[in-house]
Amino acid sequence: MPEESLYPPFEEGRTDRAQVSPEKGRGRLFPCEQCGADLVFSIGVQQLKCEFCGHEQALPTTESPEIVEHDYRERLEWLNERKQVTLPDQYEVSCSNCGATVSFHGTLTSSHCAYCATPLQRDQAHRSPERLSVDGVLPFLVEQPRAQANLRAWVKSLWFAPNAFLKQGVEGKFQGVYLPFFTFDSLTFTRYSGQRGDHYTVVVGTGKEQRVETRVRWSSASGSFQRFFDDTLVLAAQGMNRDLMHALEPWPLGKVRPFQESYLAGFAARTYDLELPTCFDEAKARIEAALTAQVRAEIGGDTQRIDALDVRWSGITCKHVLLPAWLLSYRYKDHVYQVFINATTGEVQGERPWSWVKITFAVLLGLTAAGAAALAFQS
Repeated sequence: MPEESLYPPFEEGRTDRAQVSPEKGRGRLFPCEQCGADLVFSIGVQQLKCEFCGHEQALPTTESPEIVEHDYRERLEWLNERKQVTLPDQYEVSCSNCGATVSFHGTLTSSHCAYCATPLQRDQAHRSPERLSVDGVLPFLVEQPRAQANLRAWVKSLWFAPNAFLKQGVEGKFQGVYLPFFTFDSLTFTRYSGQRGDHYTVVVGTGKEQRVETRVRWSSASGSFQRFFDDTLVLAAQGMNRDLMHALEPWPLGKVRPFQESYLAGFAARTYDLELPTCFDEAKARIEAALTAQVRAEIGGDTQRIDALDVRWSGITCKHVLLPAWLLSYRYKDHVYQVFINATTGEVQGERPWSWVKITFAVLLGLTAAGAAALAFQS
């Protein structure tokens, strides 16, 4: 089956319709102390490991032992001063192992040489003085065999999938990728006013026309509360199904470590292409949805009306983190689907085909059952 990549391929010498960086860099390498081959981050041992001689090597110590939360408004001012530099559409890296020129497209910053499989990184791409640096990284915790097993279980659990798809399963190449996220913290103070609705029933009509009606008794409600939101997470990359990415939550953010490039060795990685204010707007919308739900719970009753809702924000902080995912794209009947696996919990979310024959049969079966129940009630 043809493989579909979630990212453009690495091609030598491609310059069509792309802005190419004039600087040709060297891929960042992590040489083995014993044989000199390139080390990769081993999920099983949580340190660098040589795939050739098996030597294990501890991760370098980090310059910053703690992850810093940044004041959101100060970050905006910092970005405005630098006028936010975007990465070139294409960046060329010389592989130090085979000498090939490998092109990195878009926001991809870490991968392998397409010719000799040497791990490569765009040097300092995550520490550019003109862009927000990465504050933390959550290392891969789920190895590929477990991700594959979870994927098979996910396929078997799909209701209303075509039988041919269930039999065939999902075939494709896994890609381990660090994805860019921003997290936001904020203390909120909310005032609200509205109406509480309590249901009650009355009997109306007489004889055969008699029936029970449900009505609503409304009463005024108002109040206020304070709530702190910690690590509201927003994906800072485009081109992915955001609903599916949200469904991968929660991530064990307590295990995020101070950033260093060695965690990326052997994996693909992306830097952000959605700006900080855009991501905060999404975080704000999610927080406001949670506050609205809490207001309804505070009002109580069977139904609610919210007439006014005022939210005050304070102490907004943010940080830039990389989170790991196993990504896969597969083809079924000339359509490409994406699957995302949380590489710390093993949670699987993905696009899938549907069997409209099964869905139609289920709907007809439900209508038949409802009709039979109605006839039995009337008799």
